[in-house]
Amino acid sequence: MQSHTVDLDGPVHYVDHGGSGRPIVLVHGLGGSHVNWMAVAPALTAHGRVLALDLVGHGRTRSHGRSAAVSDNQRVVGHFIEQVAGGPAVLMGNSMGGFLSLWTAAIHPERVAALVLVDPAQPVTPPFDARALSTIAAMAVPLVGEALIKRRYSRPPAEVVGDLMRLCCVDVGRVAPAVMAAQVAMAEERRAWSDEAGRDFLAAARTLTAALLARSRYRSLVHRVTAPTLLVQGAQDRLVSLASSQAMALARPDWRFEVLDDVGHVPQLEAPERFLALVEPWLASRSPAARL
Repeated sequence: MQSHTVDLDGPVHYVDHGGSGRPIVLVHGLGGSHVNWMAVAPALTAHGRVLALDLVGHGRTRSHGRSAAVSDNQRVVGHFIEQVAGGPAVLMGNSMGGFLSLWTAAIHPERVAALVLVDPAQPVTPPFDARALSTIAAMAVPLVGEALIKRRYSRPPAEVVGDLMRLCCVDVGRVAPAVMAAQVAMAEERRAWSDEAGRDFLAAARTLTAALLARSRYRSLVHRVTAPTLLVQGAQDRLVSLASSQAMALARPDWRFEVLDDVGHVPQLEAPERFLALVEPWLASRSPAARL
């Protein structure tokens, strides 16, 4: 895993996991980083060159005054495919990264050869988790969101990561110790610019919430996607309900839809072997060699 920085109207950090052939670009969710893919990225190198970026305001991509809004990060994803990946990519996104990947595939079909959506952020569909919904709603309230973020960054990174993983997973014990250690190390690193990181998190969270409230626009993006698409959903996801992805799958019956039972919001971290058992055959069936 090699670390790089590229200038995309400002520095953007990414890691190159290796592999050759078609590019596979991995896009993390809100508050995440390239670390969110480390449990599955090595296996994915059998299917192409695997690149995982840190969105603006996330991971090692400091904003330095740039916007961390979802619209600006969507443009970063598009530029990254064009300038770093160097061609149509398999675009794989989780949570907010899934929404950004969907958006990119809808408006730049020439840049996306295939799409893998992993519990993508979607408009709320009942039933929903009260704790998760209240947390999201609180972030949107002026001053309340700022107070919550200030408290978050005042706590030990291990506690912050533990709380987040408990929200995102059915069983945190399934997450590999090396992955948990890397998550804590990243949180420790980001404490050096915690004020900036807090502002960026709120900017991303609030603009994501606003984007998801625009239901008709979201539906339009779903229908505009032309790339072959695999939709993967954790059945016990507290942040994106199974019903949401079931509705998306009904709207696009041409997509492949897979549900992982007893798994939460981050299948690639909580159940990497089961995740790969779904994704790898699908990628292999859509490789250039398979189409010959």
